[in-house]
Amino acid sequence: MAYSKADVEAKMKKTVKSLHDEFNTIRTGRASPSLFDRIMVDAYGTKTPLSQVANISVPEARLVVIQPWDKGVITDIEKAILASDLSLTPNNDGKVIRLNIPPLNENRRKELVKQAKTVAENFRVSIRNIRRDYNEVLKREQKDLGMTEDQLKKAQDEIQKLTDASIKEIDKIASDKEKEILEV
Repeated sequence: MAYSKADVEAKMKKTVKSLHDEFNTIRTGRASPSLFDRIMVDAYGTKTPLSQVANISVPEARLVVIQPWDKGVITDIEKAILASDLSLTPNNDGKVIRLNIPPLNENRRKELVKQAKTVAENFRVSIRNIRRDYNEVLKREQKDLGMTEDQLKKAQDEIQKLTDASIKEIDKIASDKEKEILEV
């Protein structure tokens, strides 16, 4: 692995995008199709993402409607939702599944905020690990390729600026998610 500012930046951006994806699966008081991104349905003898076996829509702020393309998998979808960590109970009328998203109580909100903070911290650590890995690459390149101290310092400063920017973005995303969870 050789140092490239573009590589560092790409890895850090990918990490921040992963945080977005992770936060989309944390439940808030509002309905959102992204809540179901990680739900896998045991359909047709294989685990399939819910979005590939059904249409997920949000007709109201606290209602999700899941309409399977094949009515034969409706019970499999129900089982997958019940087995998930969303704490939702599906209502099935034979054609569609309706999920009422109840408002979160205060204790559940606090648990979700705590979970969001833990997730955000794990992603901050990932960013710092990327910084550490590339700083080690730079030190090896200095030794092997004869990089000067000034070049090393300049490259390390670039990595630090990318790290600071990524962590600042993670903090903003985490703060926004916390506000969304605490919204009544």
